[in-house]
Amino acid sequence: MKSSSIIKKLDRPVLTRKDIPYNAALIFNAGVTKYNGKYVMVFRNDYGDFENHVLKGTNIGLATSDDGISWSVAPKPCFALEDDEIQRAYDPRLTVIDGKCYMCFAVDTKHGLRGGIASTEDFAHFDIHSMSLPDNRNMALFPEKIGGYFTRLERPMPVYSRRHRDTFDIWMSQSPDLEFWGRHKLVIGTESIPFCNDKIGPAAPPVKTEKGWLTTFHSVMLYPEREKNGWENKWIKAYYGGIMLLDLDDPSKVIGKYDEPLLVCDRDFEEEDGFRKDVIFPGGMILEDSGEVKIYYGASDTVECLATADVNELIKLCTE
Repeated sequence: MKSSSIIKKLDRPVLTRKDIPYNAALIFNAGVTKYNGKYVMVFRNDYGDFENHVLKGTNIGLATSDDGISWSVAPKPCFALEDDEIQRAYDPRLTVIDGKCYMCFAVDTKHGLRGGIASTEDFAHFDIHSMSLPDNRNMALFPEKIGGYFTRLERPMPVYSRRHRDTFDIWMSQSPDLEFWGRHKLVIGTESIPFCNDKIGPAAPPVKTEKGWLTTFHSVMLYPEREKNGWENKWIKAYYGGIMLLDLDDPSKVIGKYDEPLLVCDRDFEEEDGFRKDVIFPGGMILEDSGEVKIYYGASDTVECLATADVNELIKLCTE
């Protein structure tokens, strides 16, 4: 598969382990937004020994930029959770609501996968507002209240009721205060995505357009015939980035979607030395005043990259 023809990819990653001033091996799945006049990125860092393919832990780092392309990395990680129950926090997403920056993140615990929401004004101190029940993650906040409620996309992971398979879908929930979540609605099911035979989930936080909420998602295909496709002896999954348009007043309604992948790993710099190849995961999306959309994505769970497209062409993909 190939990325959509309207996509323009920067011809190199925007961030790799070589850019990090502390121990780093895999830099990917970053959340990116504009905040206080700067581009701000929080990125997942799986640290360890890259050359010998040894991973020892995970933290979340911070980088800033004036143009969204060249990044300055802070001298130490900005966020990590670990105690007797929590094993690690990862895959951050950033959303600015009413002048405050919120970060959704995933958490591995001894009793299941959880999703958290925190807020910060300086990226040094974070207030955690909520942590979900297991198993739920891939959360992404909308950048404004809808119908008076904070609104998020999420991906619960029902295994027992889905015949013990990874048939996971995208849901929406709402909250009056970021702590108590309810009003759950299904947004789109796995069966509605032609380039999926495993699971789907939210990707970057949606951006608002006149036509609807422009929303990326990730989709997973299984290729059982594959063997070694990265560091591990066997990696049979491929992750693709998709695009859809949600109703402005009721984001559980899909107005339109593109039935082919928007983003796939199809460039050498996305695959070279890849931990898990053929993996695209969009974590940040910015709509510029010019109409350009910047989409930041992790590639092969190894590097962070940037693609751009015109907002009207993305909407056209979804509606036509």
